[in-house]
Amino acid sequence: MPQIYFLCTGNSCRSQMAEGFARQILPADWRIASAGIETHGLNPLAVKVMAENGLDISSYQSKLIDPQYLQTCDIVITLCGDARDRCPVVPATVTKIHWPLLDPAQATGTEVERLAVFRQVRDQIATRIQALAKEVI
Repeated sequence: MPQIYFLCTGNSCRSQMAEGFARQILPADWRIASAGIETHGLNPLAVKVMAENGLDISSYQSKLIDPQYLQTCDIVITLCGDARDRCPVVPATVTKIHWPLLDPAQATGTEVERLAVFRQVRDQIATRIQALAKEVI
């Protein structure tokens, strides 16, 4: 059973959205998880923009990296430089991919302006997971 892990700093936005899209796009036999170097809680704006795409991630939890899961992954995708730089060492058999995405949680301005940043990052993640699916399926 193929296994994938999406990692970012706080497991609150990017990696949660990636997990949601991967669960929708990748085959059902894939084991899919996300985690962070730290836990910052699930960002409500991430939940909101994913719901706009018909994906409910409201039950997802912010989790720390599970070393055992990490060591048995086929693919580890880091979604920020912090996760890439601080990710524990993985076996050489693990394919490591880095997607340097803007952290939407750092967006400022009105809620409308912040939601625009969340939507932009959400759409970038969706596009990348669709491309990944074509490579691995």
